[in-house]
Amino acid sequence: MEEAALRAAGSWGLEAVALRGDLAISGSPERSEFRCVVEGADKSLVVLEIIQSHDREKKQAISDRLEFLARNGLSRIHPYLLNQDARQIIECDGHLWQASPYLPGVPLDRPTYAFEGWRGRVMAEFLVELRQASQNLPEGLATRPFSILSYIDTLVGQIRVREPGVFEKLVPILSFLKKRLVPEHGLLPVAFCHGDYHPMNMIWSQAGLKAVIDWEFCGTKPEIYDAALLIGCIGIEDPDALAGPLVREFIRDLKAAQVLSTISWRVLMEMIIAIRFAWLAEWLRTKDSEMIETETVYLHLLMSHADDLMALWHIGSNSGT
Repeated sequence: MEEAALRAAGSWGLEAVALRGDLAISGSPERSEFRCVVEGADKSLVVLEIIQSHDREKKQAISDRLEFLARNGLSRIHPYLLNQDARQIIECDGHLWQASPYLPGVPLDRPTYAFEGWRGRVMAEFLVELRQASQNLPEGLATRPFSILSYIDTLVGQIRVREPGVFEKLVPILSFLKKRLVPEHGLLPVAFCHGDYHPMNMIWSQAGLKAVIDWEFCGTKPEIYDAALLIGCIGIEDPDALAGPLVREFIRDLKAAQVLSTISWRVLMEMIIAIRFAWLAEWLRTKDSEMIETETVYLHLLMSHADDLMALWHIGSNSGT
């Protein structure tokens, strides 16, 4: 694969001289079949990755969306590189390749970062810019609106059969969502979302956000989706962080920008809880018993403190009281 990567680099006009196995690549390695950093004779660094043939259409659509967002002024994203034939996906040695600029980053100090207010501010700023840049997304680049409730229904049906012990722990959570999210979900405004917006899918400098990566789940979703996902991920690092400066400043700045509707804010906690089911699905897939237990405990914690947190964040809750 290493020799194939050096040959593939030539398709982008890169005179590859070495593989840089010493450089860490941000983002999930599961997003591609193989990936590596290639250094050019001019010292430029490029990430090359092999994608599976059945993912070609999806990967191209993601590339096209990133190109559109970049043209519309969204900073801190880095679209895939065009080769000499203005293509982003090329075939070499029987594999499909994509290339993107390599960006070094500073690892997050976990869980300390979850209490750093400046990160909340820059993450809110990016979501505001994303909303503005995606306003006129062409119909051909849009996706069908994603329903987290449909996702949960399918997942829970599987859990009921395969993991009855886990299902029993989820019953109160499902009742909570049925009462407080189901009646509102169909009314929520939708928007183009990153879909996996959390700090580990970002490349950081010492005091700033350099790039947002891993757009595999981008598409049309409830407009509160990215914010809810992010807050849920901060809380799993340390539940106390839900009351900390990162989350509070993130919410404050996002509210001040007025890019989310009142109804979306009202179901913020319900959406945080609902989206955690996607993480539970991942722990079940990998048979990570420790994280399965942690996730179910976290879901109950979120549910029991839902209204208190909404009050702390100065948001009207959806409790009906």
